[in-house]
Amino acid sequence: MMSNKTLVIIPTYQESENIESIILRTFAANSNVDILVVDDSSPDGTSEIVKGMQKKFENIHLLINPEKGGLGKAYVKGFTWGLARAYDNFVEMDADGSHAPEQLPSILEKLSNYPVSLGSRWVKGGRIENWPLSRQLLSQGGNLYTRIMLGIKVKDATGGYRAYRREVLEGIDLSKIESQGYCFQVDMVRRSLAKGFAIAETPIVFTERELGNSKMSRSIVIEAFTRIGFWGLKRLFRIR
Repeated sequence: MMSNKTLVIIPTYQESENIESIILRTFAANSNVDILVVDDSSPDGTSEIVKGMQKKFENIHLLINPEKGGLGKAYVKGFTWGLARAYDNFVEMDADGSHAPEQLPSILEKLSNYPVSLGSRWVKGGRIENWPLSRQLLSQGGNLYTRIMLGIKVKDATGGYRAYRREVLEGIDLSKIESQGYCFQVDMVRRSLAKGFAIAETPIVFTERELGNSKMSRSIVIEAFTRIGFWGLKRLFRIR
């Protein structure tokens, strides 16, 4: 049976409008989890809001990076922090509301039988709300490109709402991960599969943020395209 010692890691940068609501909704969905906010020194006071909530909730934790380091570094820092404190399950969740905390129980449920549980927008029952067609095509195209280049069957390798059992993070050398943007999510999928960890995909409803600004940028897309292409060429030529 899956342990209840679960850490939800929420990276933040400029999320003062969203962070309190996301934390409260997460506890409402599962009161047994701990939350770790990894903030990239947001100038809008995100960390101060979290500090205020810590006075009411003992299971809220906060790490502040001295500078903006990106998604990948934030999660690796959160994973490392949690591994050192004997957590059994680790959840990735965005702070902007696109990942509904109410869907957390269904993602965690899959960890009973699978070491990796992905919240998927592109399996039956999953969908996206309030995205323009261009963003949907970019996401679908990116996942198709990933499946072809890496030779995998995962439908939504770029999605960021997911959970890992401890054994997965212990089996991956986190110190070797260099990818930062949404490419980080693909990197974690390919590393998990390379270590023989089975992956389950659970349908989720992904909703575009209503408050704050999206972190998507051209540089993030370019990083994903080039890194995935490089990994694909290594696989083709069997380069380790």
